[in-house]
Amino acid sequence: MTTRNAGRARPRGSQAPGLAALAALIADETRATCLLALLDGRAWTAGELARYAGVAASTLSEHLGKLVAGGLLAEERQGRHRYVRLADARVAQLIEDMAAQLPPDAEAERPRSLRESSAGSAMARGRTCYDHLAGRLGTTLTDALTAHGLLTSEATPEQAGAGSRFALTDAGLSWFEATGIVLDRKGRRPLARACLDWTERRPHLAGAAGSALCRHALDAGWCVPIGSERAVKITTAGERALSELLGIEAGALR
Repeated sequence: MTTRNAGRARPRGSQAPGLAALAALIADETRATCLLALLDGRAWTAGELARYAGVAASTLSEHLGKLVAGGLLAEERQGRHRYVRLADARVAQLIEDMAAQLPPDAEAERPRSLRESSAGSAMARGRTCYDHLAGRLGTTLTDALTAHGLLTSEATPEQAGAGSRFALTDAGLSWFEATGIVLDRKGRRPLARACLDWTERRPHLAGAAGSALCRHALDAGWCVPIGSERAVKITTAGERALSELLGIEAGALR
Protein backbone atom coordinates (compact mmCIF):
# COMPACT_ATOMS: atom_id res chain seq x y z
CA MET A 1 0.00 0.00 0.00
CA THR A 2 1.44 3.39 -0.94
CA THR A 3 0.63 6.83 0.32
CA ARG A 4 -0.62 9.63 -1.88
CA ASN A 5 2.72 11.47 -1.66
CA ALA A 6 4.93 8.41 -2.29
CA GLY A 7 7.53 9.12 -4.92
CA ARG A 8 6.65 12.80 -5.13
CA ALA A 9 9.77 14.89 -5.67
CA ARG A 10 10.50 17.77 -3.35
CA PRO A 11 9.89 21.14 -5.07
CA ARG A 12 13.02 22.82 -6.38
CA GLY A 13 14.32 25.55 -4.15
CA SER A 14 12.37 24.19 -1.19
CA GLN A 15 13.34 25.82 2.10
CA ALA A 16 12.02 22.87 4.09
CA PRO A 17 15.41 21.16 4.69
CA GLY A 18 16.98 24.39 5.92
CA LEU A 19 14.04 25.20 8.16
CA ALA A 20 14.09 21.70 9.62
CA ALA A 21 17.83 21.97 10.27
CA LEU A 22 17.39 25.34 12.01
CA ALA A 23 14.57 23.99 14.18
CA ALA A 24 16.67 20.97 15.14
CA LEU A 25 19.56 23.26 16.06
CA ILE A 26 17.41 25.18 18.55
CA ALA A 27 15.44 22.13 19.74
CA ASP A 28 17.90 21.20 22.49
CA GLU A 29 17.47 22.47 26.05
CA THR A 30 21.16 23.24 26.60
CA ARG A 31 21.47 25.15 23.33
CA ALA A 32 18.19 26.96 23.99
CA THR A 33 19.48 27.95 27.44
CA CYS A 34 22.61 29.43 25.88
CA LEU A 35 20.65 31.37 23.26
CA LEU A 36 18.33 32.85 25.88
CA ALA A 37 21.27 33.83 28.11
CA LEU A 38 22.97 35.59 25.19
CA LEU A 39 19.92 37.81 24.72
CA ASP A 40 21.66 40.14 27.17
CA GLY A 41 23.71 41.30 24.18
CA ARG A 42 27.08 40.49 25.79
CA ALA A 43 29.78 38.08 24.72
CA TRP A 44 30.10 35.17 27.18
CA THR A 45 33.00 32.81 27.67
CA ALA A 46 32.38 29.13 27.09
CA GLY A 47 33.08 28.53 30.78
CA GLU A 48 30.46 31.07 31.88
CA LEU A 49 27.84 29.49 29.65
CA ALA A 50 28.75 25.98 30.83
CA ARG A 51 28.21 27.00 34.46
CA TYR A 52 24.99 28.82 33.59
CA ALA A 53 23.60 25.84 31.67
CA GLY A 54 24.79 23.37 34.32
CA VAL A 55 26.76 21.15 31.93
CA ALA A 56 30.37 20.06 31.58
CA ALA A 57 32.70 22.32 29.59
CA SER A 58 33.30 19.59 27.01
CA THR A 59 29.55 19.14 26.49
CA LEU A 60 29.00 22.87 26.16
CA SER A 61 31.85 23.17 23.67
CA GLU A 62 30.16 20.65 21.39
CA HIS A 63 26.87 22.57 21.55
CA LEU A 64 28.57 25.89 20.84
CA GLY A 65 30.29 24.39 17.82
CA LYS A 66 26.93 23.45 16.35
CA LEU A 67 25.44 26.90 17.02
CA VAL A 68 28.43 28.64 15.45
CA ALA A 69 28.37 26.33 12.41
CA GLY A 70 24.63 26.96 12.06
CA GLY A 71 25.14 30.72 11.95
CA LEU A 72 23.32 31.49 15.20
CA LEU A 73 26.44 32.42 17.16
CA ALA A 74 29.65 34.27 16.37
CA GLU A 75 32.84 33.50 18.26
CA GLU A 76 36.06 35.29 19.10
CA ARG A 77 39.17 34.01 20.83
CA GLN A 78 41.28 36.08 23.18
CA GLY A 79 44.20 34.20 24.60
CA ARG A 80 42.89 31.08 26.31
CA HIS A 81 39.30 32.27 26.32
CA ARG A 82 36.62 31.58 23.75
CA TYR A 83 33.89 34.19 23.61
CA VAL A 84 30.54 33.72 21.89
CA ARG A 85 27.63 36.05 21.22
CA LEU A 86 24.48 36.04 19.11
CA ALA A 87 25.45 36.41 15.46
CA ASP A 88 23.32 39.51 14.87
CA ALA A 89 20.05 41.29 15.64
CA ARG A 90 18.10 38.95 13.34
CA VAL A 91 19.05 35.95 15.48
CA ALA A 92 18.03 37.87 18.61
CA GLN A 93 14.67 38.68 17.01
CA LEU A 94 14.14 35.01 16.16
CA ILE A 95 14.83 33.88 19.74
CA GLU A 96 12.73 36.69 21.25
CA ASP A 97 9.78 35.93 18.99
CA MET A 98 9.94 32.20 19.69
CA ALA A 99 10.16 32.73 23.46
CA ALA A 100 7.14 35.05 23.37
CA GLN A 101 5.01 32.28 21.83
CA LEU A 102 5.41 30.05 24.88
CA PRO A 103 2.17 29.81 26.89
CA PRO A 104 2.34 30.83 30.54
CA ASP A 105 2.91 27.77 32.71
CA ALA A 106 2.27 28.30 36.41
CA GLU A 107 4.25 25.23 37.43
CA ALA A 108 7.24 26.00 35.23
CA GLU A 109 7.35 29.65 36.30
CA ARG A 110 6.89 29.03 40.02
CA PRO A 111 10.07 30.28 41.78
CA ARG A 112 11.97 27.70 43.83
CA SER A 113 13.47 30.20 46.29
CA LEU A 114 13.13 33.77 47.57
CA ARG A 115 16.22 34.72 45.56
CA GLU A 116 14.73 33.27 42.36
CA SER A 117 11.44 35.02 43.05
CA SER A 118 13.21 38.37 43.52
CA ALA A 119 15.22 37.89 40.33
CA GLY A 120 12.06 37.04 38.40
CA SER A 121 10.28 40.12 39.71
CA ALA A 122 13.23 42.33 38.76
CA MET A 123 13.28 40.87 35.23
CA ALA A 124 9.55 41.51 34.87
CA ARG A 125 9.92 45.14 36.03
CA GLY A 126 12.69 45.98 33.59
CA ARG A 127 15.35 44.20 31.57
CA THR A 128 17.33 44.37 28.38
CA CYS A 129 16.09 42.23 25.51
CA TYR A 130 19.28 41.88 23.42
CA ASP A 131 19.80 45.63 22.86
CA HIS A 132 16.45 47.21 23.77
CA LEU A 133 14.38 47.68 26.91
CA ALA A 134 11.72 45.15 27.87
CA GLY A 135 9.47 44.20 30.76
CA ARG A 136 7.16 46.77 32.34
CA LEU A 137 9.79 49.46 31.73
CA GLY A 138 9.88 48.71 28.01
CA THR A 139 6.12 48.59 27.52
CA THR A 140 5.58 51.73 29.63
CA LEU A 141 8.06 53.65 27.48
CA THR A 142 6.38 52.33 24.34
CA ASP A 143 2.94 53.35 25.61
CA ALA A 144 4.21 56.85 26.44
CA LEU A 145 5.83 57.30 23.03
CA THR A 146 2.56 56.23 21.41
CA ALA A 147 0.40 58.46 23.62
CA HIS A 148 2.53 61.49 22.70
CA GLY A 149 2.19 60.80 18.99
CA LEU A 150 5.87 59.92 18.62
CA LEU A 151 5.23 56.29 17.69
CA THR A 152 2.37 54.75 15.75
CA SER A 153 1.11 51.21 15.91
CA GLU A 154 -1.13 49.75 13.26
CA ALA A 155 -2.25 46.22 12.55
CA THR A 156 -1.56 44.89 9.06
CA PRO A 157 -3.51 42.12 7.26
CA GLU A 158 -0.51 39.80 7.19
CA GLN A 159 0.00 40.34 10.91
CA ALA A 160 -3.57 39.59 11.94
CA GLY A 161 -3.44 38.04 15.37
CA ALA A 162 0.34 38.46 15.52
CA GLY A 163 0.69 42.03 16.77
CA SER A 164 1.22 45.41 15.20
CA ARG A 165 3.71 47.32 13.09
CA PHE A 166 5.53 50.22 14.72
CA ALA A 167 6.71 53.38 12.98
CA LEU A 168 8.20 56.63 14.27
CA THR A 169 6.25 59.71 13.29
CA ASP A 170 7.89 62.94 12.12
CA ALA A 171 7.37 64.24 15.65
CA GLY A 172 9.03 61.07 16.95
CA LEU A 173 12.09 61.58 14.77
CA SER A 174 12.32 65.17 16.00
CA TRP A 175 11.94 63.99 19.61
CA PHE A 176 14.81 61.54 19.33
CA GLU A 177 17.01 64.24 17.78
CA ALA A 178 16.07 66.85 20.40
CA THR A 179 16.70 64.38 23.21
CA GLY A 180 20.16 63.64 21.86
CA ILE A 181 19.40 60.03 20.94
CA VAL A 182 21.23 59.20 17.72
CA LEU A 183 19.37 56.88 15.36
CA ASP A 184 21.15 54.58 12.93
CA ARG A 185 19.10 55.08 9.76
CA LYS A 186 21.62 53.61 7.31
CA GLY A 187 21.61 49.95 8.31
CA ARG A 188 19.34 47.18 7.08
CA ARG A 189 17.64 46.97 10.46
CA PRO A 190 14.12 48.46 10.66
CA LEU A 191 13.97 51.80 12.43
CA ALA A 192 11.10 50.66 14.67
CA ARG A 193 9.87 47.14 15.29
CA ALA A 194 7.28 45.65 17.64
CA CYS A 195 8.73 42.92 19.84
CA LEU A 196 6.23 40.85 21.81
CA ASP A 197 7.18 41.03 25.49
CA TRP A 198 7.13 37.57 27.10
CA THR A 199 6.25 38.87 30.58
CA GLU A 200 3.85 41.69 29.66
CA ARG A 201 2.34 39.75 26.72
CA ARG A 202 2.19 42.88 24.57
CA PRO A 203 4.73 44.64 22.36
CA HIS A 204 7.59 46.91 23.30
CA LEU A 205 9.77 48.99 20.98
CA ALA A 206 12.69 47.23 19.28
CA GLY A 207 14.62 47.93 16.09
CA ALA A 208 17.18 50.71 15.65
CA ALA A 209 15.06 53.16 17.68
CA GLY A 210 14.63 50.72 20.55
CA SER A 211 18.36 50.01 20.56
CA ALA A 212 19.27 53.71 20.55
CA LEU A 213 16.81 54.47 23.36
CA CYS A 214 18.19 51.63 25.50
CA ARG A 215 21.80 52.68 24.91
CA HIS A 216 21.00 56.30 25.79
CA ALA A 217 19.08 55.27 28.92
CA LEU A 218 22.07 53.30 30.18
CA ASP A 219 24.68 55.89 29.16
CA ALA A 220 22.68 58.74 30.72
CA GLY A 221 22.14 56.78 33.93
CA TRP A 222 18.36 56.62 33.54
CA CYS A 223 18.57 52.95 34.43
CA VAL A 224 21.32 50.66 35.68
CA PRO A 225 21.91 46.89 35.44
CA ILE A 226 21.26 44.89 38.61
CA GLY A 227 22.23 41.34 39.50
CA SER A 228 23.80 38.83 37.13
CA GLU A 229 20.83 38.56 34.77
CA ARG A 230 19.49 41.10 32.25
CA ALA A 231 17.48 43.05 34.83
CA VAL A 232 17.76 46.84 34.98
CA LYS A 233 16.43 49.31 37.54
CA ILE A 234 15.22 52.84 36.93
CA THR A 235 17.18 55.53 38.80
CA THR A 236 16.00 58.76 40.39
CA ALA A 237 17.59 60.63 37.47
CA GLY A 238 15.72 58.36 35.07
CA GLU A 239 12.40 58.92 36.79
CA ARG A 240 12.92 62.68 36.60
CA ALA A 241 14.03 62.63 32.95
CA LEU A 242 11.21 60.39 31.73
CA SER A 243 8.65 62.40 33.69
CA GLU A 244 9.84 65.59 31.99
CA LEU A 245 10.23 64.08 28.53
CA LEU A 246 7.25 61.73 28.35
CA GLY A 247 5.07 62.49 31.36
CA ILE A 248 5.62 59.05 32.89
CA GLU A 249 4.78 58.85 36.58
CA ALA A 250 7.64 57.57 38.72
CA GLY A 251 5.54 54.81 40.26
CA ALA A 252 4.92 53.25 36.86
CA LEU A 253 8.62 52.48 36.46
CA ARG A 254 9.34 50.86 39.83
